Amino acid sequence: MHDPIDDFLALPDAVLHEGRLGLLANMTAWSPTHRCYLWDALTKRATLQRVFAPEHGLFAELQDQLPQDGAAYRDLGIQAEVVSLYGETEDSLVVDTRQLADLDALVVDLQDVGARYYTFATTLSYIFDRVASLGTKLELYVLDRPNPCGRYVEGIPLATDHASFVGRPGLPHRHGLTMAELASFYLEETGADVTLHVVPCADPFVWDGSVGPSPNMPTANTARVYAGGCLLEGTNLSEGRGTTRPFEVFGAPWLAQLMREEAPQEAGATLRPLRFVPTFHKHAGEVCHGWQIQLTDEDDPSRYASLRHMLRLLRWVRERAPLFRWRTEKYEFRSDRPAIELLAADPVLLDWLEGRCGDHDLNDALRHGAASWIERARPHLRYSQDLVSLA
Repeated sequence: MHDPIDDFLALPDAVLHEGRLGLLANMTAWSPTHRCYLWDALTKRATLQRVFAPEHGLFAELQDQLPQDGAAYRDLGIQAEVVSLYGETEDSLVVDTRQLADLDALVVDLQDVGARYYTFATTLSYIFDRVASLGTKLELYVLDRPNPCGRYVEGIPLATDHASFVGRPGLPHRHGLTMAELASFYLEETGADVTLHVVPCADPFVWDGSVGPSPNMPTANTARVYAGGCLLEGTNLSEGRGTTRPFEVFGAPWLAQLMREEAPQEAGATLRPLRFVPTFHKHAGEVCHGWQIQLTDEDDPSRYASLRHMLRLLRWVRERAPLFRWRTEKYEFRSDRPAIELLAADPVLLDWLEGRCGDHDLNDALRHGAASWIERARPHLRYSQDLVSLA
């Protein structure tokens, strides 16, 4: 197994041995070679000032939208200040100016899954925003990790007026980039004075899944359905949280009749009707009727167009299930817009979901959206594989 931390620790750069370092990471920053986390390895040879923990906590022990406190990690013996970047307020998502001012370099080691809703990459983008707004400089080291969804692209680049913690402007729903390539994109977008250093992946699109990056992302297949499956968070359907197959399994207690009908299918997957009982989250303890999305193309499961499929499924359910509702509760610190507006975040996609436009409009929007992103993203590719549209 390739160990990017081993490659990183072999770098001769003086700042990594003598400088004051910050680290943005969680437990995916585990080194099987050195049998320790990156924060422990850095403590042994440099001055690690602080560790920044993203959403879900340093060990991905917290469910979605649960605030954390860096002080909770004091009993672990980490020889650095631990700072939460997911607290009680939206301001907590952005690193404090003083917590960057005394750093000579920031190291980033986070596993992304290829969809713009996944908040680890958004947290990194806020670092670029902060540096740009301060007019300061930053040496940034990114340990690149694989994108389990490959180079496949779906969706429409996000407009600025729909920006949120689950949506960085300019990114489509499924972007096809690695974390280091996203960092290059953020660098150009923000104009921040950041010197970007990258420890590349040995294989940028094969993820072994040995350490799940968040509590509801257990396998590569989960990541491959997530670009569409995350839209379920904007509804009163269970997205499978509280089961062993989150985002692959979805349903509700009141879908028994609908489960017997022929739901929309998509190439690369099949729908298996089932019953399940979430142990927590939506409909906890209730018998839900629904489906499991099973990927069928073992040679290339990434070819499944998850976003298009879920858009079709949600409209189909909405038109047939009287109890279906869009989520109205506060979502990722925002109460000014329904969650589905933050997630779908495009007028055509929202019109499609409400039945206000047809297949041609949807397919045309997805096709043009993917094409525009591919042209925009190509200068940031660091690996030989080109981006491919699924529209």
